[in-house]
Amino acid sequence: MIVRLLVAAALLAGPAMAQDSKQSQNTDSSGPPKRVRSILLYGQEECPKPQSEEEIVVCANAGESPYRIPKRFRNQPKDDAASQAWTNRVETVEEVNRAGLPNSCSPVGMGGQTGCTRQMIRQWYQERLDQKAKAAQVP
Repeated sequence: MIVRLLVAAALLAGPAMAQDSKQSQNTDSSGPPKRVRSILLYGQEECPKPQSEEEIVVCANAGESPYRIPKRFRNQPKDDAASQAWTNRVETVEEVNRAGLPNSCSPVGMGGQTGCTRQMIRQWYQERLDQKAKAAQVP
């Protein structure tokens, strides 16, 4: 019984020892590259060749010019306060400061409940209008 166990252990350890010896022989020739260069190319530039066999060159095209704004960022609409109408600014300020006032539908203040009821009635009425419009479309 012990002999079988020793033979099995020797057979299982054999491939593991063979792998270790192969790795130690091949570490000089098949290891990872010693130098990796990452280069951004602009316009019609070409990717340079590696200087040695141990070097990898990775090239990526970065657009027309390093000083030009990328197309996805050009001509975007402005959403800042300076580009809005005064009525929109006033409505935003009123909406923010509305918490706690009557018809605000918030847990702050005494008038919050009336706003929630008003909001539910408005939602019910809109759903009813949508149902009537949908029923009118059916032939």
